[in-house]
Amino acid sequence: CETCSKEEAKYRCPRCMKYSCSLLCVKKHKLALSCNGVRDKTAFVSVNEFTDLNLLSDYRFLEDVGRTADAAARHCIVHSPATKRLLYCLRNKARGCNIDLKTLPVGFTKRKENSTTFNSMENKFYWHLKLIFPHCHAEYTLKGVPDDKTLADILKPYIDPVESDPVVCQRLKVYTASPQSDVRILMKIENRSRNSIRYNELDASRSLLDNLKGKVIIEYPTLFVVLKTLKNDMVVLGQ
Repeated sequence: CETCSKEEAKYRCPRCMKYSCSLLCVKKHKLALSCNGVRDKTAFVSVNEFTDLNLLSDYRFLEDVGRTADAAARHCIVHSPATKRLLYCLRNKARGCNIDLKTLPVGFTKRKENSTTFNSMENKFYWHLKLIFPHCHAEYTLKGVPDDKTLADILKPYIDPVESDPVVCQRLKVYTASPQSDVRILMKIENRSRNSIRYNELDASRSLLDNLKGKVIIEYPTLFVVLKTLKNDMVVLGQ
């Protein structure tokens, strides 16, 4: 068992391939690694390892996608005037802030998750935001983040040695133990080919709104928090 290292392993997680001996250890590993236990149908499989089972899995995956897209197209919310008006307003306000906000059709996961709103009284966005810490395989979702909040303040509850939550701090130890000057915040550049993925480096001292200006956002921003010394193949635009 890769969780307790005491008992003989009986189960293997379809998602991360970790071995476990009991239901308790399965739950522990899911909590520790933020693993949902569901097999990743889009995980990379090399040509040498590709079998008939992988082909069948891909075929069923495409069938599921077709059914989901068809169900989404028939959904009543898709044709709701109120929904279309709300999304149009959101995109229009973003355009006024020099942000190219794109929304996905109903049925897509990011469309369901997105909780971004615009407060007309305050003339301010409250963003749905996702933080990814790749060196610790950790991911956190924030809701209602005001657009005038700096990125440094957004990250304080996660990587600040003093102000961060003790549980989160323990999980992100590699970040909290490193100098804050080594922390880099990257955002993937959209509308590029898969073999040419690039990232924009953001300024932690500036507000979220300032950092999003001039960028393409699909539903909501996803920020990658990396360390300068451990950054591997995440190529920043201009390098």
